[in-house]
Amino acid sequence: MIKRLDVGSRLSEVAVHNGTAYLAGQVPTDPSLDIQGQTAQVLAAVDALLARVGSDKNKILMTQIFLADLADFPGMNAVWDTWVVPGQTPPRATVHAALADPAWKIEVVVTAAV
Repeated sequence: MIKRLDVGSRLSEVAVHNGTAYLAGQVPTDPSLDIQGQTAQVLAAVDALLARVGSDKNKILMTQIFLADLADFPGMNAVWDTWVVPGQTPPRATVHAALADPAWKIEVVVTAAV
């Protein structure tokens, strides 16, 4: 059985199957913020979605981070480092990417155990 949350015509925000949650790419709600503000918003969205499916950041299996500008890597990492739980840091990939909205500086995709 597959459970989907916030199903739209183009995507669902989360799909849960076999004890694993797959989050859609999370983007900032306020693109006027700098990279640290956008990162904080995105990670808060990840926290909220994981909570809705009975999971949390301690159970993240993999994170993919897409940055519009690699110069934002240190600023993003500053927020990431305060967000992750020491000893529970998940596997992660960070790549340079053109994002769908040019005002977005970051998009984050998470897979987590439920």
